[in-house]
Amino acid sequence: MGVDRRNFLRALGLTGVALGTGKKLGAAESQTDKEDEFYGILYDSTWCAGCQGCEIACAEAHGLTPPEIEDVPEVGKKRVADETRRTVVNAYETSQGEFFVKTQCMQCAQPACASACLTKAMYKTRDGSVIWREEKCMGCRYCMVSCPFDAPKFEYHSSNPKIEKCDMCFDRVKEGKLPACVENCPAEAIKFGNRRELIAEARKRIAEFPGMYHDVIYGEHEAGGTGWLYLSAVPFGELGFNTNIQKKPYPELTKGFLYSVPSVFVLAPAVLLGIHTATKNNNNQDEENE
Repeated sequence: MGVDRRNFLRALGLTGVALGTGKKLGAAESQTDKEDEFYGILYDSTWCAGCQGCEIACAEAHGLTPPEIEDVPEVGKKRVADETRRTVVNAYETSQGEFFVKTQCMQCAQPACASACLTKAMYKTRDGSVIWREEKCMGCRYCMVSCPFDAPKFEYHSSNPKIEKCDMCFDRVKEGKLPACVENCPAEAIKFGNRRELIAEARKRIAEFPGMYHDVIYGEHEAGGTGWLYLSAVPFGELGFNTNIQKKPYPELTKGFLYSVPSVFVLAPAVLLGIHTATKNNNNQDEENE
């Protein structure tokens, strides 16, 4: 007999609310204590020409659908990343003229999605990429709810749904290659490297050309710091950025809750993943028998 995942998760959530006391649990730790040593990407919006080369390269690298010919950045039209594309470029009319902005998963130093994931399907690697591991995912979509940047996207219409999001080309970087968007940006608006060095580069540009840049590096402190860093000629609110993102890592918001959860929940992720795996295997066996 199959397991009704939705009802099971709902019951689990209600149980967690009802039980208010118990043995303390340790909050999930970051994969490294030196978050500024992660790889990162510096995106300079003053250099971007809106050519969509990054979108096309990303789609080709990950087997996704490239943008249609008529699907181009236009002022007043909001294009969003979804289950078919990991990154998009949008156009904005600002106080300093028209600018283009590329958006995707921000690769948080302490990602809320990984903290919320019961089975560690969302995982922050030591190199800085936040990746999704299909074999561990049970489809709860807590990662989507928890992300302050609305990055993870679920394939609702697929019989074998996946979570799609930018992973900073984790596999390519492991092979010694650049992320696809970085390698294929003709304007060189996207730079890959050590996060600490990218911040230094961003500050250098601001210092050398003070009239060209707004004196803020978006991503340096937002959500506790992110792998993607942005430079802009105008305040980031003019470019569609959420400027209300808190500076502290979002997983810190869950610490009080974790300390009050009963110890039985230590086993919950393993139990849930086991149920998910068994159900998935049964379904696959049924399909083979048919």
